[in-house]
Amino acid sequence: MRRLVRPALLGTGLAVVLAGLLPTPAYAHGFGERYDLPVPLSYFVVGGAAAVVVSFILVGTMVRGESQWFSYPRLNLLRYPLARMLLSEPALLPVKLFAVFLLGLVVAAGLVGDSRPVDNFSPTFIWVIWWVGMGFFVALFGNLWALVNPWKILYGWFEGAYGLLRPGHAPGLEKDYPERLGMWPAVALFFAFAWAENAFGGSADPRRLAAMALTYTVITFGGMFIFGKHRWLRHGEAFSVVFGFFSRFSIVEVRNILPEVCGECSQACRAEDGRCVDCYECFQFSEEREFNLRPPAVGLHNPGRVTGDVMAMVILLLATVTFDGFSATPEWLEVQSYF
Repeated sequence: MRRLVRPALLGTGLAVVLAGLLPTPAYAHGFGERYDLPVPLSYFVVGGAAAVVVSFILVGTMVRGESQWFSYPRLNLLRYPLARMLLSEPALLPVKLFAVFLLGLVVAAGLVGDSRPVDNFSPTFIWVIWWVGMGFFVALFGNLWALVNPWKILYGWFEGAYGLLRPGHAPGLEKDYPERLGMWPAVALFFAFAWAENAFGGSADPRRLAAMALTYTVITFGGMFIFGKHRWLRHGEAFSVVFGFFSRFSIVEVRNILPEVCGECSQACRAEDGRCVDCYECFQFSEEREFNLRPPAVGLHNPGRVTGDVMAMVILLLATVTFDGFSATPEWLEVQSYF
């Protein structure tokens, strides 16, 4: 009997795996379409409100006294030769080339491709694969955007070429970034992106998406040329700021060990306890650095200075997701009927 049971279980498990691999229809982001929630909206509202109330209760009862810095277990992957090889510049070059190629493909497909959104690469890639997919990946596994940001890559290549032509000189104006601006430029640019996603009627039009991508490219290159690459990435490049927030939930961080490198950094990157975590400028130039695995969400413990621009960006992110969901409900259609 046992001889029959084990093959039967193995066959059943194999059949389940193969069935899961069979192609089936997949429903993803819809362009300009509305869907009905699977349960009444009131259930979602009550559930969300209950989650917020419970979180406040937990914080109020569990968090006592002043905030204190604490250490947490982490594993430096750069200790292993295979990880060092995979994270080396020669190994990463194909990834960077592919990221730049995708940006060019998005613009080219938008300009000369099929005008129907469902038959064009650009809308699907921007709103589904990149915006939704990158957000989930960064929050779960680490800040991939810091590696594959095509504007950062292109400007870095420009810096390298300029350095070969004029050794010892940096391109750009290298103006001092006004501290009072903070990350308000990134807030403004992300607000424009959120408006295009949720309110603009032409958000799925390939031609308009290509124009938006080109406009954002000019703004980003201009900001990096005037203020420097890393300053603009930290304050003005909206998606570096947004994905930087998301990555605090992730299981990966980068660290610089050498304090003198932070002394030459263009931003106040060291935390109150002297740590330099997730500063990619220091990580780029440091010879003593770590690429760590860490417990999920411990990065939330290192928020830095919480200023008005930081709060505005977080509130904007929450409002964007909330409105994106609510705008697809029958209740929102009823609100629209009054206008």
